[in-house]
Amino acid sequence: MRRREFIAGLGSAAAWPPAARAQPAERARRVGVLMGGDQNDPKAKALLSAFVQGLSELGWIDGGNLRMDVRWGGGDINRRSRALAQELVGLQPDVTFATNTPGTAAFQRETRTIPIVFVGVSEPIASGLVASLNQPGGNITGFALYETPLVGKWLELLLEIAPGLNRAAIMFNPDTAPASAFMRSFETAVRSLKIEPITAPVHDDAGIETVINALGREPQGGLVVMPDTFTFVHRAPIISAAARNNVPAVYYRSDFARDGGLLSYGPDAVDTFRRAATYVDRILRGAKPAELPVQFPTKFEMVLNLKTAKALGLTVRRLASRYPHRFCFAPTR
Repeated sequence: MRRREFIAGLGSAAAWPPAARAQPAERARRVGVLMGGDQNDPKAKALLSAFVQGLSELGWIDGGNLRMDVRWGGGDINRRSRALAQELVGLQPDVTFATNTPGTAAFQRETRTIPIVFVGVSEPIASGLVASLNQPGGNITGFALYETPLVGKWLELLLEIAPGLNRAAIMFNPDTAPASAFMRSFETAVRSLKIEPITAPVHDDAGIETVINALGREPQGGLVVMPDTFTFVHRAPIISAAARNNVPAVYYRSDFARDGGLLSYGPDAVDTFRRAATYVDRILRGAKPAELPVQFPTKFEMVLNLKTAKALGLTVRRLASRYPHRFCFAPTR
């Protein structure tokens, strides 16, 4: 080969994108993904897209040097998670990725050797998934989304926007939510705020209607919706029932407020899913889950739906002035 042709060839190789150069002689790596949401839900699909984008930015391209096998649990993730996790582990992935506590626990039952990265687990130690936050041990690590003290913050925000409240219900599905840890924080917060606590476990749309209808029969009642795959999948009936019964409610994700719920405060889930890709990348490159500390969100967002606040007759000036740098108004529809 002539020297000029050789140099030209080097120039072409240098122009290749990083993803094309990554592991040229190796097999495509495999990631098994267990999503907790519904595959037809655009909000759930956006979270998966953020994770895929994060991997792409790190040089891992699905269909190229990476193969992703994705399964969706929908609203019945607790019942379906074991079968889905078993199926994904049977594909012998290099890493598995779960988006909630039931999915992570299902992977844990199926394998103690294949690395597991989670996002959305609220209490990883209490759930028996990791030994400690700094040194998880075993084959599991990840990114927690919600810390239980947030319950107190949600109640404070609810009283800020609806100061006359004297009762507050906390809604969750006991089959899928980390109820015990959140309930302890809820009980501590209501005692401090001197309001009546109401425990509201639900399993289906009928249960949601029953709880919120009862809450709306008397004035001065509010609703706190606990982080839970079930409540996320069933957010439409929750938002609708709260509106019909004039019940002010606070939620853990901005999707609720943007879809018509009153107020939300919580981590930026899209950002956390994108960050979770960094742990999958590090494990694919040789890192051990036991040595990767569990991380928590770094970005939070507060969203108020002005149209809903107006329909409930609530004044938002006090809340907006207290949190001027963290406030976002949901578009009206």
